[in-house]
Amino acid sequence: MTPVRRRQWTKSSYSGGNGGDCVEVAMGERAVPVRDSKRASGGPVIEFGRSAFTAFLTGVREG
Repeated sequence: MTPVRRRQWTKSSYSGGNGGDCVEVAMGERAVPVRDSKRASGGPVIEFGRSAFTAFLTGVREG
């Protein structure tokens, strides 16, 4: 049986301490899971393929 790893979530650098809209991602997996940091415990998680997530980040950076 393969041991289950706990995901290491990282909050967006654009997230402030004021409780605003925040997302977290967990890198280092085949898919890139994304969740709402305000609903981290038990909230929904959306998973993107790595190439789709990379294309998304590129689009955001390029405006």
